[in-house]
Amino acid sequence: MTEKNRNLVLRVVSALVLLPAVLYLLSRGGLFSAALLGAAAAACTYEYLVITLKKLEPIGWGIVALSAAMPFVVAVRPIEATALISGAIGLTLFSAWTWHLLNGPLEDGVVRTAHLLTAFIYGHGGLTALMAIRQLEDGGWWVVAALVITWGNDTAAYFVGRFLGKHKLYPEVSPSKSWEGFFGGFVGAIGFMFVQRQFFSPFLTVTDCVFLGLCGSLLGPAGDLCESMLKRAYGVKDSGSVIPGHGGMLDRVDALIFNAPMVLLYVQFLRPNLG
Repeated sequence: MTEKNRNLVLRVVSALVLLPAVLYLLSRGGLFSAALLGAAAAACTYEYLVITLKKLEPIGWGIVALSAAMPFVVAVRPIEATALISGAIGLTLFSAWTWHLLNGPLEDGVVRTAHLLTAFIYGHGGLTALMAIRQLEDGGWWVVAALVITWGNDTAAYFVGRFLGKHKLYPEVSPSKSWEGFFGGFVGAIGFMFVQRQFFSPFLTVTDCVFLGLCGSLLGPAGDLCESMLKRAYGVKDSGSVIPGHGGMLDRVDALIFNAPMVLLYVQFLRPNLG
């Protein structure tokens, strides 16, 4: 079996094993969803720090643990989540600065502190937003919407790009992406949103489907390209190897962590004012 075929088999098997577990935990909500998203947040934060800092010091492990805790914060204390998350960001910044002030290296302390703070925000932010979505009324279906626009965009972009792609989107960052795939992703994200509306979520409006589909088709690819930029800047192929055949956690959720905060903001702040 060739290396390419072996990777394909690993990808399919991993998806068949992990996807039902992921959907089950998200459907349960509460601490079940928090456990899933906390583990994913920890993995994302860890991968970012390994890419940028190579080796984790105790402060780095502390940031990973704090990222893991954030979805639980939203699950247990949703009313106070904003204040608690702001406090966690402040704690991260204070701890990182103080660690490098006392332990060095002084010449790299500012840059390393910036990476620790970015790892915390990037690693948990989108996944904690997904936990906040799950806590809303009809939150389970809004989580599905976040997944649908992400996966619908990615799937349509992949197939359209593979069979019709001729014009490179951003070859310096991601040589395989094309403009044809990018616009195909718009159709996929919006189309799958209308499928969800028709068969599973009749409370979704036409505006919901179009707005979320359009925004997801911009933010999802942006998240993908930003993670590719990170990997190219540090000369790594995959963010990690936690998922056999798929690479790291960041490789899997790079688009979702950009889309989830958008869905949360839309449902909580914009949608109520559209009626």
